[in-house]
Amino acid sequence: METAEFVDILRREGALLADAAQTAGTEAKVPTCPDWQIRDLLRHTGAVHRWAARFVAEGITGPRPIDDEPELDGAELLGWYRESHRRLTDTLAGAPADAPAWTFLPAPVASPLTFWARRQAHETTIHRYDAESARGGAPTPIGAGFAVDGVDELLRGFHAREKSRVRTEEPRVLRVRATDVDDAVWTVRLSAQPPVAVPGESGAADAELAGPAEQLYLGLWNRVPVPAVTGDASLAALWRETSGIV
Repeated sequence: METAEFVDILRREGALLADAAQTAGTEAKVPTCPDWQIRDLLRHTGAVHRWAARFVAEGITGPRPIDDEPELDGAELLGWYRESHRRLTDTLAGAPADAPAWTFLPAPVASPLTFWARRQAHETTIHRYDAESARGGAPTPIGAGFAVDGVDELLRGFHAREKSRVRTEEPRVLRVRATDVDDAVWTVRLSAQPPVAVPGESGAADAELAGPAEQLYLGLWNRVPVPAVTGDASLAALWRETSGIV
C-alpha cells in the first residue's frame, strides 16, 4: 500500500473514532479494553497522534517519550482529540516523501513517512473499533487488503522486537492464514527468542490460526476470537495471553 492510502484510511478512521466516542460519551466503558473508558481511549490515541506528528514535522531522528495525556474530559476532550487527529493527518499529507524521522519497528516499508502513516492508520483503526464497541451497533468494516497489511505489521514488526513475550521453551511453528485473500499466509517460528515471521507457507506447523482477513486482524489484536484454530490449541492460548503490546 502507498503512503497516501494509509493517510486516507487514517483520516477516515480518526473521524469515525471521534464520532463513535461522541455518541458513546466519555464515561462509557470500552468492552474491548476492559480497563478503559472512552476518555482513556481518547487521551491515549490523541497523545499518540501528537507524538507521531512531531517526529515527521520536526524531523526528529531519535526516540522521545510521549507527552503526558491531558486531564480534559467531555466536549473539551473530544475537541482536543479531533485537533490531534487533524494535526497528524495534515502533517503526514504535507510532508515530503523523503522526510527524515525516527521509526521503531523492523517491518519493511519504503520510508519513515510511510512507516508513520501505516502505523497510525492501524493504531487508529484498532482504537476506532474499540470506540465503536463502546457505542454499540455494527462496527465499520475493515478492508481485507488493509487487514492483511496489519497482520503483516503485527507479526513482522511488533513481534520481531525484543519486547515480544510470545515465546516457547521448545521451538514451535505457528501458521497464520487469511482465508479470503490469495497468498496471505505467514509462518511464525516460536522459541525462547522473539518470534520470527516470514510470508508464505514453509514446512509443517504445530498450529494454524485462520479466518477472513478482517476477523484475523482483529483476532490477532485480541479484539475478537480468532475465527479458526487447528492443531495445538495451546499456541492460540499462548498468543491470547502474551501478545499484548507493551
